[in-house]
Amino acid sequence: MTTRGPADFPAHAIGALAARWIPRLGDDDFVVSPVGLWLALGAVASGARGATAKEFGQLLGVEGEAAAEAVTLVGRRLAASGGVAVATGVWSTVPVLPSFERGLPGVRFGVLPGAVRGALPEGVLGAADGVSPEEVPDAQGELDAWVREATGGRIERLPLDLDGSEDLVLLNALALKASWLTAFDGRLTREEPFTDGYGDTWRVPTMRKRIPAAWAWTVGRVTVVELPCAGEGGAGPVVRFVLGADGDGLGEALPAAWAGPGERRAFAAESVDLALPRFTLRTKTDAKGQLAALGLDRAMRPEADFSGLSAADLFVDKVVQEAVVEVAEEGVEAAAVTQVTMTRGAAPPRHGVVERIAFDRPFGVVVLDGEGGAPLFAGWRSSAPFDGSARRA
Repeated sequence: MTTRGPADFPAHAIGALAARWIPRLGDDDFVVSPVGLWLALGAVASGARGATAKEFGQLLGVEGEAAAEAVTLVGRRLAASGGVAVATGVWSTVPVLPSFERGLPGVRFGVLPGAVRGALPEGVLGAADGVSPEEVPDAQGELDAWVREATGGRIERLPLDLDGSEDLVLLNALALKASWLTAFDGRLTREEPFTDGYGDTWRVPTMRKRIPAAWAWTVGRVTVVELPCAGEGGAGPVVRFVLGADGDGLGEALPAAWAGPGERRAFAAESVDLALPRFTLRTKTDAKGQLAALGLDRAMRPEADFSGLSAADLFVDKVVQEAVVEVAEEGVEAAAVTQVTMTRGAAPPRHGVVERIAFDRPFGVVVLDGEGGAPLFAGWRSSAPFDGSARRA
């Protein structure tokens, strides 16, 4: 395949990964970060060569050395967005190539216990350069602390504890905190019915607000509501909530959040009365099997070619992501940590016609970057949003 260079890399490649990955997550509650997964895999892909690189190219839209440039470009664009923070770190026992480290500027490189020199050919950059064995820190504690700092404490520790078998751990962290451009009035929050994915109806705390009709549209049978956030130092993120028609699953609903303007149909109204539950989603996702189903095969076997990363024979052993999103009257907070472990093997509305949109059944939430193209977080709420006060209707 022909892959795009970083200068013209389109956000739709991340959306394409999301559209393929999300339907494999099931119909229960979840939240994931497609951008976080793409960035983590992209950093790993920058060290892949040969057939292994081609696999990453099919999945991510970039491969090999071009992947490093694309990861850097996307990371910088996100960091320039209001309210968004992004960080990547690599810790290893094996030396990594100077070209791999140079290709990922801004990435932190550290040492795992067991890092040794002399076992690999000369001319490679040792992860343990300048560090004596007694100075190697407790890796679990160091990486947990990195996760807490990078996510502002929203995620406390690694998605997957270290067990000593790791030769390289790559972490990508994404954190977001933003206020709505116009907040919900907490005095209007009241209990409203919500029918969950099992057909049971509950009364849950539901926020209410009248919004301009331009903030809502349909894509096919899916209703999309956009709530813009106030920007700080850049364009604020965009949050879109999607409500499929009765019988639609998340596979049909969520991709509508990043559908282009040509696919949207406006409501014949001047404003919208919005009813949206207050909710929190937190999930941990083991993505390795899902990625294998999407065609990432050789990269996860001992015959993988990561010769652009290290002279050691590495392959991807685990891919796990933990993510959280919280939606309340004031705004939205979200965070995600993606962990890749490698080892060796061998405006005010005019109040005329009013549309009512009530998110009173399973719905999706997608947080996009300020340009509205790349899905930072995507979640699905099937169960009633309990916060201690919900009760059966």
